Amino acid sequence: MNFKILKASLTIIVVGLFSCNKSDKKKDEASNQEVVAVSFHQSYMDEIKKLPVKSMASSTKDMVLVTGGSFLMGATSEQARTDELPVHKETVTDFYVDTSEVTNAQFRAFVAATGYVTTAERPIDANFIAATSGVDPKIVDTDPAALVFNGDPQMWWSMIKGANWKHPKGPESTIEGKDDYPVVQVSWYDAMAYCHWAGKRLPTEEEFEYVARNKGKRIKYSWGNDFRRAVEFVNFHQGSFPSQNLKEDNFEGLAPVKSFKQNELGVYDIGGNVWEWTLNSYFSDGYTRKLNFEKPLLANDQSIHQKKVIRGGSFLCNESYCSGYRVAARMNSSPDTGLEHLGFRCVMDVVN
Repeated sequence: MNFKILKASLTIIVVGLFSCNKSDKKKDEASNQEVVAVSFHQSYMDEIKKLPVKSMASSTKDMVLVTGGSFLMGATSEQARTDELPVHKETVTDFYVDTSEVTNAQFRAFVAATGYVTTAERPIDANFIAATSGVDPKIVDTDPAALVFNGDPQMWWSMIKGANWKHPKGPESTIEGKDDYPVVQVSWYDAMAYCHWAGKRLPTEEEFEYVARNKGKRIKYSWGNDFRRAVEFVNFHQGSFPSQNLKEDNFEGLAPVKSFKQNELGVYDIGGNVWEWTLNSYFSDGYTRKLNFEKPLLANDQSIHQKKVIRGGSFLCNESYCSGYRVAARMNSSPDTGLEHLGFRCVMDVVN
């Protein structure tokens, strides 16, 4: 999957850049933009904190206990990207992880209980767009919208008005009869809100990779190293991407959760089906930063300008093009972005 578009997803709905002749004016505008951006982020985080927590928050139903340990994180295969290097040691403590991605039915229950409105259903904040992209807020189309895959190599994604978690491909699409499909078109903020309500949290990318590796094994895929077994475990694109989909796994797009075999830990779809949000902020040189003991920890970076790590790959991934379902593969997206192949699952700390 080519995710260059995600690095500038906010600019899809706006065009043009401004310029200033005076350096002082530039500094003042930059300062104002930062204030707007931080305010946007903080208002979301404050809103999430005020949401109720459901009474069964401590339940570990449909979760599996993962005993922690140390492992080597990062890729060694020929398909490894630079942001998957260098290989380095990580340690995680015991935690519970959802056996599958959060479903439409589960997310619907959250919305019904809290009245929460997802990012894609809200009018676009023109001032925030201006602050993060540098465009004139007057030209920003503020109608609610989200990104939908169109298959055009020149521009893989289109901003579609009316696309949201209830209408993943646009206002004419529906999730009726798809309660057991993973919820998509949810932003990082939406995922954080759900986790708060559920009494859980998003996994760190270290935890995600540890689970995908079946507790840290040096394997390429969640099932091992033999790609020929991929269709047993992963919903992905077989054939030539994007024009030809052989559908050897019996699905062309999204699949219901648990449609494929679970890994050794009893976790489904830890590779393929939908990309999944993690807690971490994304740095292309993040692993080098870790080795240099740079702070703050990646999971604690809260800058609105910082993308968030997404993991696991999706139904659009292809072995020759993306192979995002590899256990070490990393991608990223803006925290306010919704996509039709991006969802999440939750984890829960073990309370001793």
